[in-house]
Amino acid sequence: MATKLHFRDYNPKQLILFPERLDKDIAENDPVRVVDTVIDHLRLDNFKKLYKERGRSPYHPKMMLKAIIYGYMNNLYSCRKIETALKRDIHFIWLAGYEQPDFNTINRFRNRVKEEIDQVFTQLVIELAEQGFITLNVEYIDGTKIESKANKYTFVWRKSTEKNREKLISKIKALLEQIDENIAQENAEQESGQTFTPTDLMLIADKLNRSLENESAPQTKEQKKQHSERKKQIKQLREQAEKLVEYDQKLSILGDRNSYSKTDPDATFMRMKEDAMNNGQTKPGYNLQIGTENQYIVHFGLFQTPGDPFTMIPFFKSFQNRYGRLPWIGVADAGYGSEENYRFMEDAGIEAYVKYNWFHREQRMHYEPNPFSPQALYYNAEGDYYVCPMGQRMERIGTATAKTESGYTTESVRYKAQRCEGCPLRGSCHKAKGDRIMEVNHRLAEYRRKARERLTSEEGVKHRGRRCIEPEAVFGQMKYNMAYRRFRHFGMDKVKMDFAFFAIAFNLKKMCSKMAKQTRNGGNTPKSGLFLLIFRIIRPENRKFWENPQKSVA
Repeated sequence: MATKLHFRDYNPKQLILFPERLDKDIAENDPVRVVDTVIDHLRLDNFKKLYKERGRSPYHPKMMLKAIIYGYMNNLYSCRKIETALKRDIHFIWLAGYEQPDFNTINRFRNRVKEEIDQVFTQLVIELAEQGFITLNVEYIDGTKIESKANKYTFVWRKSTEKNREKLISKIKALLEQIDENIAQENAEQESGQTFTPTDLMLIADKLNRSLENESAPQTKEQKKQHSERKKQIKQLREQAEKLVEYDQKLSILGDRNSYSKTDPDATFMRMKEDAMNNGQTKPGYNLQIGTENQYIVHFGLFQTPGDPFTMIPFFKSFQNRYGRLPWIGVADAGYGSEENYRFMEDAGIEAYVKYNWFHREQRMHYEPNPFSPQALYYNAEGDYYVCPMGQRMERIGTATAKTESGYTTESVRYKAQRCEGCPLRGSCHKAKGDRIMEVNHRLAEYRRKARERLTSEEGVKHRGRRCIEPEAVFGQMKYNMAYRRFRHFGMDKVKMDFAFFAIAFNLKKMCSKMAKQTRNGGNTPKSGLFLLIFRIIRPENRKFWENPQKSVA
């Protein structure tokens, strides 16, 4: 007897009068529930000032925050993709409560909360600290270059701008001399060193134009030729004045930088690690600096300078502005080991575990220092002199000062040998003519000695090993797991806003990941504050979560 085949009823057009709960098919330990609980727990009173009391009721800011942050957690950085997810994805639909803002509304909200979103990030980090996930006492600092949205061929360089401006000034002076001898005499001071301003040139052009209009009409062929030539010269003068305005504007935008992009003036051309062409080509971008602890992004800063040494001090100052205090410990690689940074951390009471240039070289098993380097020579602190390998004194002869790009003044002491002529070791000691002269920065040498002691201690070895898996791991997860390799906005304020959203999403995703990991390892859940709320939405069999959040670190 043949068995009759039966299928389940299928009617996609069936109407449901009383729909089931939207979250029926969402796991109780799903990250979307954590996002919902955390955002509901945050204080968003400062968002009210962004809205008007009259007019159409806007979407609730908590709903918009949840949708955008959950989108960032799932690598959705486009407003159009978030809009699509709000219509198709059950997680987004439940999170937004059936609300479906379009991509323009989502984008306007993001741009509207440029300042407020940074405060939301601060709230989340403080909450993590209160629950024991982080301490805010130690900062692992590192930086990376992130490419801007700007066109990579819209560069403006300082050297070429200054060079072209000088050429233009020379052309203007030559043109004024051709126009009128009186003009050339009146502007003799400009030729002696001063430069013209665009306003001065426009006034001269207007004056010449008025005098030309007041003249009688030319009669002869020669007079007509001269009249036409003077009109042409006045036109050239105005064009050159406009060009001078353009160069001055470019120099104003450049400020202390060496370059910028025409499509994103806040972006500076830098060499990126991700060089697809492998030709060292510079691209417009920003220098992203982050401070991490337990692989959470605790603080971040965006800078227009490509080098890391000049970012540390403003980074710590912005950390203090955000949290009202400085961290107790600062850990960074050799790119931050400058005298200025060491001095700042010492004065601020920050215990510095910061490497210097040749630290790793010194730690090699077969390392042998150069016997003729200042570090290897005998130094008599009382007499303030060095002794070379041949036993000759190198007496102090003066000091030399230098200024860094940030304006910090360094001081080096100069020492000179008494007589190097006929020394059998001269060829190995130095190549210069005459007696050897060397410069020694005693303050920097002392800072490096203290840094060496800290880095080689038991605590220093721990922090050195920890630094490799703190910011480096965050950058790896950011660029490869979450595909955040390029900014999608123009301007420093919007770029900061975008990364603040990403940092919030990253921390929440990290928290969910560690919750799941600890649950698998059989941990316990702290039942207080924010995480009491999270605890309530998790099934009893899954309530094994983090007795000590710092115990399990990826």
